[in-house]
Amino acid sequence: MIHRLSRRAQASAAVLGAALLIPTLAAATPAAATTPAVSCTSGKAGLAAELTKDITAALANRTSTVAIGLYDRSTKTTCTLRGTTAYDSASTVKVTVLATLLWDAKKHNRYLTSTEDALATAMITESDNDATSTLWKQLGLTKIKGFLAAAKMTRTVPGSGGYWGLTQENVADEQKLLQLITAKNSVLSDNSRAYIQQLMGSVEDDQRWGTPAGAPSTVSVHVKNGWLQRSTHGWRVHSLGTFDGAGHDYMMSVLTQDDSTMDYGVTTIQNVAEAIHKDLVPATARTARYVPTGRPNEAFVATPTP
Repeated sequence: MIHRLSRRAQASAAVLGAALLIPTLAAATPAAATTPAVSCTSGKAGLAAELTKDITAALANRTSTVAIGLYDRSTKTTCTLRGTTAYDSASTVKVTVLATLLWDAKKHNRYLTSTEDALATAMITESDNDATSTLWKQLGLTKIKGFLAAAKMTRTVPGSGGYWGLTQENVADEQKLLQLITAKNSVLSDNSRAYIQQLMGSVEDDQRWGTPAGAPSTVSVHVKNGWLQRSTHGWRVHSLGTFDGAGHDYMMSVLTQDDSTMDYGVTTIQNVAEAIHKDLVPATARTARYVPTGRPNEAFVATPTP
């Protein structure tokens, strides 16, 4: 979270000689701190303004501190809010762990072992923490940092002491990761990209919440979510999603903290997602839109005891 502290003008009193005291100046009234505004650009006329208006409306009266990243290749549309602000990753880092595993396997010209495949599948589709810890330890920080460098995720900082859920991530880097997963590149092989998308498209039903909310039935949905609660900044609730179809190819990262409850964070994300899907992929009255589970679930990752 970005802390914005008021600046207080302070006057100084100076003693000149033994008797002369310059009166203290009155403190200037600080200007009100401004909340960051969502910024959108688009190659499609009118779309940026529409997204800006609707995302802003979706966030109105929400107390969460929200970061948003959106990119649609088909219309060359981007939206950003708090792009480089760091958040505890919770389980969303599991996509980075999987990408690192596949990147490393590609470097050594090998396939995943059956054990690695089982661990990766459990890590993404079930959000299994034990599987994640096993792969995190197997890879080690050197390989994880190597992948981050290759992916140009320069502001992402892996969690220390085995606390992978406390990796510091931001939407700018998460968008870079999702773009690598969804388009041909030199970091991840085509088979690796297809594997990641297949797993993200197969998460358990109770974990299919967040960014898929409001997605039209004409696009395929791939998602990975995460949440955790700490004594500072309350609940962190995050959602990463990629969407392909109906002439669109877009990805969305929404990170939140200062949520009063887990459900509050989920609702904040889904308000944003519904606005984005509606604007990017207008639907007819007969087009169904995805209604996420009413009982969202996610693995609760380990954090240090305060």
